[in-house]
Amino acid sequence: MNLKICIAQLNFVVGDVSGNAQRIVAAATQAYAQGARLVLTPELSICGYAAEDLFLRPAFVQACEDAVQDVARSLAHLQGLYVVVGHPSGGDRRTASVRVQERFNCATVVREGQTVAVYAKQELPNYQVFDERRYFVPGNKPCVLEVGAGDAAVRVGLLICEDAWFDGPAQAAMANGAQMLAVINASPFHVGKGYAREAVMAERARACAVPLVYAHLVGGQDELIFEGHSFALAADGVLAARAPSFTESLFMVDARPAASGLVLSGSVEPQRAEQRDLWDALVLGVRDYVEKNGFPGVLLGLSGGIDSALVLAIAVDALGAKRVRAVMMPSPYTADISWMDAREMARRMGVQYDEISIEPEFDAFKASLGPLFEGRAEDTTEENIQARIRGTMLMGLSNKLGAMVLTTGNKSEMATGYCTLYGDMAGGFAVIKDLLKTQVFALARWRNLHDPYGSGTEPIPERIITRPPSAELRANQTDQDSLPAYEVLDAIITHYMENDGSPEAAIAEGFSSADVQRVTQLIRLNEYKRRQSPPGIRLTHRSFGKDWRYPITNRFRG
Repeated sequence: MNLKICIAQLNFVVGDVSGNAQRIVAAATQAYAQGARLVLTPELSICGYAAEDLFLRPAFVQACEDAVQDVARSLAHLQGLYVVVGHPSGGDRRTASVRVQERFNCATVVREGQTVAVYAKQELPNYQVFDERRYFVPGNKPCVLEVGAGDAAVRVGLLICEDAWFDGPAQAAMANGAQMLAVINASPFHVGKGYAREAVMAERARACAVPLVYAHLVGGQDELIFEGHSFALAADGVLAARAPSFTESLFMVDARPAASGLVLSGSVEPQRAEQRDLWDALVLGVRDYVEKNGFPGVLLGLSGGIDSALVLAIAVDALGAKRVRAVMMPSPYTADISWMDAREMARRMGVQYDEISIEPEFDAFKASLGPLFEGRAEDTTEENIQARIRGTMLMGLSNKLGAMVLTTGNKSEMATGYCTLYGDMAGGFAVIKDLLKTQVFALARWRNLHDPYGSGTEPIPERIITRPPSAELRANQTDQDSLPAYEVLDAIITHYMENDGSPEAAIAEGFSSADVQRVTQLIRLNEYKRRQSPPGIRLTHRSFGKDWRYPITNRFRG
């Protein structure tokens, strides 16, 4: 007899405990009607991932435990259905003098209204964006679940995410008779992570000589993206099934007995290009941040430059043209071609477009500050005033209309401080905060060749991509007036910031000492700006967010 397994690759909302429970019940009911008898939900599915310090609130953990029982009762009439639900469990125990933390990251298995097994995660990650040792203590017991009855029963070893990256938990499950491993997960996306997971899980399957099913979360949660990409592997590590990426799916995997053991099968999503993964991650991140936080739409400053053009295209793919508004705010230094290109892109995207000159406000600021600035030459002060006028206008529109402001700064600018506090950094969500400038150009070219969401081909006018980038805050300005060439700048940022390389090693690799010292100094000096920037979508293994926790006051120069 075959066992049909459903991976409920769903998009949950952090803190919506009752809503998440209802989604699990609906998914399990639908999967049961399609023949599934084992349903796997992602890690911490009942509360959403990552709930951060909500885990420290006893009422939150209790609400999650109660919701698991609600799921069990709601599915009690479905005979023979096993549902694995991820949730926090436990609380604080007080001894005579101290409070002892006893919260666990759990998976509870329910069947016909009853709890039949509970497993506590054993390996708690505490690196990159993970902070699980702050909230949980590790479990120490395996969980092998027998699904079905008699000769048709399948013994499933249950693991949670990080457990499967280590030998011990899987080996303990095997020692207790597991014929298959089922891993429930909430592992944040970065470029290439999905296929890296497959490779590590293939090693695990081969080491244990049993097939493995990997159930993964999908959706955006603040700066984190979860791309789905659930899969199943044969005992020799060969891919047996792969779910769609960046979309919800009740993904079915068949397990059938064979002389060599269980054989898994299902549909396989083809391997995806890196640029498509990046685009889908950005689109999903914008859509979920806007919709889960209840904003009716978004607006952004459209300058005629590459960064705002890319953000506009992402926003339209994420939300549709009717929910996106673009505002061009020219200054005395805005080139005619910037007006023309901004208008043309807004036309191609079909969004509402407004033009508001900042020249009267800029003149008024200079007049008001003139007596205090007397005798001092114009410098970045006047440039920043222009950016802050634009930020004030966008935030005024946001307050009046309810739409959220998307900022348009990229990772190269975040790294070096080539951005203005309370100016172009003003807004609610920094869409391309983790995308280097060279990647901005590459992704713009990719989007002009592809139309994945049916929003229109070639949305970005070619001149926006090919002209030298400029903030247009003074006459004849280009970015390279004050920064190294972006190919050099981005390579140094990758070396020093993303990979923790030393300045000396960068110089040894062939970068000029002047460029390395300049860029690393800018990264150090501008931590205070990054601390005040909006959250943005994490795309790499090291973003300026939860991955990057450096002191503002810091004299270390290595």
